[in-house]
Amino acid sequence: MKPTSLPLVVNGTQRRHLGDANEPLLWVLRDKLGLVSTKYGCGIGACGACTVHVDGEAQRACSVPVGSLRGKRVTTLEGLAWAGPGLHPVQQAWTELNVPQCGYCQAGQMMSAAALLRRHPRPSDAQVDEAMRGNLCRCGTYARIRAAVHRAAQILEGA
Repeated sequence: MKPTSLPLVVNGTQRRHLGDANEPLLWVLRDKLGLVSTKYGCGIGACGACTVHVDGEAQRACSVPVGSLRGKRVTTLEGLAWAGPGLHPVQQAWTELNVPQCGYCQAGQMMSAAALLRRHPRPSDAQVDEAMRGNLCRCGTYARIRAAVHRAAQILEGA
């Protein structure tokens, strides 16, 4: 298969991928760009460990062919706060409430939470649960995750 040269915008930086357009975004991010917050969990888009933003929407990087991203912006956890100094409110809330246990799923959890808060700045418990449903946590920190989403909403409000 002939390698394709694809322009990508990742975390606000113009990049170029020379390779197979069908390669999953997950492997381009981790293996070629060194952005390792995005984790491999299941490889079928079911666990959420690989969640990134594509044009601000939560997407499973293991299921997105890199060739489908021409003209789109990809954001990983490393780039979540790139527009300003310090931590993103979601990252700050996760730290304040000591959410992770093992931490493996947490990058995906935070990316899903940030996408939710962009759509619903003051989400209800039901909205949080629905938005986070596709992110699995083997350690069972769901109550702390929900609390951190609400805390991030408060931070975003300036409370």
